[in-house]
Amino acid sequence: MMGQCGITSSKTVLVFLNLIFWAAAGILCYVGAYVFITYDDYDHFFEDVYTLIPAVVIIAVGALLFIIGLIGCCATIRESRCGLATFVIILMLVFVTEVVVVVLGYIYRAKVENEVNHSIQKVYNEYNGSNTDAPSRAIDYVQRQLHCCGIANYSDWKNTRWFKESRNNSVPQSCCKPNASNCTGSLSRPGDLYPEGCEALVVKKLKEIMMYVIWAALTFAAIQMLGMLCACVVLCRRNRDPAYELLITGVGPNCKMAVNQSLIPMRRL
Repeated sequence: MMGQCGITSSKTVLVFLNLIFWAAAGILCYVGAYVFITYDDYDHFFEDVYTLIPAVVIIAVGALLFIIGLIGCCATIRESRCGLATFVIILMLVFVTEVVVVVLGYIYRAKVENEVNHSIQKVYNEYNGSNTDAPSRAIDYVQRQLHCCGIANYSDWKNTRWFKESRNNSVPQSCCKPNASNCTGSLSRPGDLYPEGCEALVVKKLKEIMMYVIWAALTFAAIQMLGMLCACVVLCRRNRDPAYELLITGVGPNCKMAVNQSLIPMRRL
């Protein structure tokens, strides 16, 4: 009696989860695109392009989730045994993929600091102050966005080729604080400059981006586990229960009997 009510609830939850899968598809694609866009701003500080693998995978998972949601809705409403089985298998594959994304995310997150340490000195040495030069634009962008100057601090600019060639005892104006008036980047006015170096902040930013990917994958992996559980419940009851009734026809006779019996005391009153 209560089993039929339970299976109807499982089907209802499964339909609702399929709608969530569509929303998840958009969110995952957004997270992956955000990683790509942000990486483009910091790519000069990070030479290992394999770091983008988790972002690529999570975009692919997002696109696949949209298809999964469509298959799941159709299979649940039509009560297709083959459709539900396909739905569970695909969910399992996507779940495994998201676990791989989490593992790769943690691996590359641990490599961020070494990669930045290896490349940041080279990028600063290539700086020439020109807006047409990619490394120069990258450094100016990072210093303005992260409110930093130099590698460890602004004094690191003294060791760069640009500083030695310019001979004006100043750092780029991207090091100037927004509230500093008439700031030219002169080292004679250190109070106008950002005191913190960019290396630690770039590492922190890249690690935060990787954590977005990891948490997105973990969250939707948990939702997919619930989806697989509900689909398995529906599939097993359909195979075993001869009195199983389709969702499209409404609740089963046992549910109706339970409801009628609960109404008998009210009718006597």
